[in-house]
Amino acid sequence: MPIRFIFLTTACFAIASIGLYGMLTLSSNSTQSEIDQTPSSQIKLSGLHMTTEEFKNKFNGAVGKYRLNGLSITRLNIQDSSEQGTDTFEYVFNDELRLVGAVNADESIQEVRLYATGDTSEPTGGIFLTAIATLILTTNSEYTYNDAQDVIQDIGLLGRDVNQSDFNGATVRNGLEYRFSVQDSEHSTFEITVAR
Repeated sequence: MPIRFIFLTTACFAIASIGLYGMLTLSSNSTQSEIDQTPSSQIKLSGLHMTTEEFKNKFNGAVGKYRLNGLSITRLNIQDSSEQGTDTFEYVFNDELRLVGAVNADESIQEVRLYATGDTSEPTGGIFLTAIATLILTTNSEYTYNDAQDVIQDIGLLGRDVNQSDFNGATVRNGLEYRFSVQDSEHSTFEITVAR
């Protein structure tokens, strides 16, 4: 248990350090200026309020701002599932981490999920935690890296007594639900959906 706590503390410190470095070296973009530059015909009123292209750009923007090497999205593969009324997209970061999402009929993203493969009895790895933080930043353009870390803390993922093999924690912020859960001994998921 102390080793797990030390690892989680180290990972948390590394994430905070990267965020602090990014905040000190780059100025943040004004949320209002982004809104002003968006034509009203492109504003989406459902789901996560962004198209897949906007999502990719915001995700990559957070990756660049905080220098999160290895997480950039080159192209989201959209899969047509017209019989269900929603399309899906997927991006594979590596053999152990992939991103999946659902798109509404109005082309806005309905939800996104990160799937991680690995020994769930071990503490959540640095790349997975970094990807979680990046997704939180992507869905909340006014958030800083510290805000993303607060969301991860609220979910309970960084707690001392986290039972990694049987974990299901969630929190709601700004109308979005952030949930981390362990499916079995090798699969865990982080998802962002519209809170109901």
